Amino acid sequence: MTSRKGNLMSVRDDVKVLDATVRDGGLCNNFEFTDEFVRELYKTNIKSGVDYMEFGYKASRTLFNEKDYGKWKFCKEEDIRAIVGENVSDMKISVMADVGRCDFRTDFLPKSESVIDMVRVACYVHQIPAAIEMIEYLHDLGYETTCNIMAISQANLNQVEEALAMICESSVDVIYLVDSYGSLYPENASVLAKTFLAAAENSGKQVGFHGHNNQNLAFANTIETMSYGISYLDATAQGMGRGAGNCAMELLLGFLKNPKYNLYSLLIFIEKYMLPLREQGVVWGFDLQYMFTGQLNRHPREAMQFTAEKRKDYCEFYKGLLDNF
Repeated sequence: MTSRKGNLMSVRDDVKVLDATVRDGGLCNNFEFTDEFVRELYKTNIKSGVDYMEFGYKASRTLFNEKDYGKWKFCKEEDIRAIVGENVSDMKISVMADVGRCDFRTDFLPKSESVIDMVRVACYVHQIPAAIEMIEYLHDLGYETTCNIMAISQANLNQVEEALAMICESSVDVIYLVDSYGSLYPENASVLAKTFLAAAENSGKQVGFHGHNNQNLAFANTIETMSYGISYLDATAQGMGRGAGNCAMELLLGFLKNPKYNLYSLLIFIEKYMLPLREQGVVWGFDLQYMFTGQLNRHPREAMQFTAEKRKDYCEFYKGLLDNF
């Protein structure tokens, strides 16, 4: 597939918007969101026409101590139901499970007993076989599934093609292209999108995109990949997410032409809940240290440490990155 799908004014019924504020944003505040925050975000997403809301991770309570994190690191069924009840709405509920960091055989109920609709399985290219094992198990339980292939900017074309060939033979519903390091540009993001789409279309799968904003390109890459046919689009309120953050939901809702999406409800939530988060000292968003790691196509952990230490010696930090490049 090489041509664009529609134009800037097109309304595409296949497009689905997923809000990952609590899940990716939880990496900024240790998942310590109040129930009021999560409940109001849930209501806001419904009013805004968002298609999926991701509540957090299904992390292993063996590997991670519950006392060290907020509840959305673990997304227990009762905690989600305390927010959504039976989720009497058109919006679906999702959670994320990392390969190797979850107890998927014991922590998931059959779909018939759960308010969760979709499980997003996150993995690196070399973990595809383990991801497929999880996907098949969750599919058999009745869940929609995705495979979110992380750090795609560090994989070579042969690895990508081999991974896609394997995952396309599975029961997965959606394959996600994930720019974990915020290193992609619209030009190479579109090349990857077309590679993913070509594989997915032959096997009846959908494709999604999850961007990070290290180079202020998360929104640009989201709509560029969408223009070629990617249909599942991740975003977060004010771009809240690990490090430099993600595609801002307000940008995406303001761009999409489908009248089902409503920006104003989100703006109310931002004023009432997102601005106070920043005032409380929760930090995320573009800054030079994240730009450096994005340009160098490397994990932002060093930049996150730079931020945590409240350093401002950008030149020394940059030279240190180059010395270890």
